[in-house]
Amino acid sequence: MKRIFIPLTALLFTACTTQSSLPSYGVVPDFTLTDQSGRTFHSKDTLDGKVWVANFIFTSCSGPCPRMTSQFRNLRDEVQDSPDLRMVSFTIDPARDTPEALATYGKSFGANPDKWYFLTGAQKDLHHLSREVFMLGNIDGTLEHSTRFVLVDRQSRIRGFYDSSDAEGLQKLTKDLRSLLTGAT
Repeated sequence: MKRIFIPLTALLFTACTTQSSLPSYGVVPDFTLTDQSGRTFHSKDTLDGKVWVANFIFTSCSGPCPRMTSQFRNLRDEVQDSPDLRMVSFTIDPARDTPEALATYGKSFGANPDKWYFLTGAQKDLHHLSREVFMLGNIDGTLEHSTRFVLVDRQSRIRGFYDSSDAEGLQKLTKDLRSLLTGAT
């Protein structure tokens, strides 16, 4: 009987301490920007303890940005707008994407301003976040930008990058997002 008990105990301990199946690509530091309502947005106050997905867009984009924003809306709907989910869209065009422009853009996609944030700020701050934190490239006024989505867990760890133009990647994002929301990973 001891032979069964010891391995079972070891198995239970191992199951409780195994590493997450999702990699960790670093931690998003606290940041402060301006949201679509014109209020100061402190990431620590709004995103700590939440699972969130980030992207970089601009409101006058006629290319991938409307598609990406629609995909964000679909992703939100896929997880039934979980109370612990936040969506964060950073502008790459802070000169034109005022809080008012971001609010209008968000409303056109049915974004709940209490759970889906469209953020602007100084170009240098947005550039730092895009290049150094999210590893997605420069924000330098050219309006060229990554079309990847970034998944962030409750401890502000980056857990995945997903190509918004890849259907399989978007399915994986939905699966990984659900896992983080249920605490499975």
